[in-house]
Amino acid sequence: MKTLKQPKKGDYSNFFSTYLNKVSGEAYEKYILDQIDLLKELFNSKSDTWAETAYAEGKWTSKEVLGHILDTERIMAFRALCIARGEKSSLPGFDQDPYVLNARFGHVPVELLLKDFEIQRLSLISMLNILPPESLDMEGFANGNPITPRALLWIIPGHFEHHFNIFTEKY
Repeated sequence: MKTLKQPKKGDYSNFFSTYLNKVSGEAYEKYILDQIDLLKELFNSKSDTWAETAYAEGKWTSKEVLGHILDTERIMAFRALCIARGEKSSLPGFDQDPYVLNARFGHVPVELLLKDFEIQRLSLISMLNILPPESLDMEGFANGNPITPRALLWIIPGHFEHHFNIFTEKY
């Protein structure tokens, strides 16, 4: 199993503390793989209509939350790759609401979203395996804030934990 030390303060903006405080240790690959199973078990344990339902008016459906997780992970992985490759330009931020609206996740079968999640996670592990270790601590900028690839990679399972908790508490 691939290990990855946690980022240190200063490797990311305070905004990401919410997500990074949800993960600990160095067992990165285990986090990534275990979360695939957790997500599949959750969705498979629910009725067909559960994925189509929001917990309150104006909130996303479970499928839309899953799609948001996928989009966010792709963006974080892209940022990590860019910075690890020496990108000096500040990478753009993104507004999650138009992304979810324009993605039309409600029209995508749950099975495809779950498969996409699994493939995305395996791609993360593959990317981590080929990144030079010293590149993980290169500093870059995203949305005008300093950040490292190490922090971006750890934000991914922390962001998942954040939304998984919402799934289990509110949906």
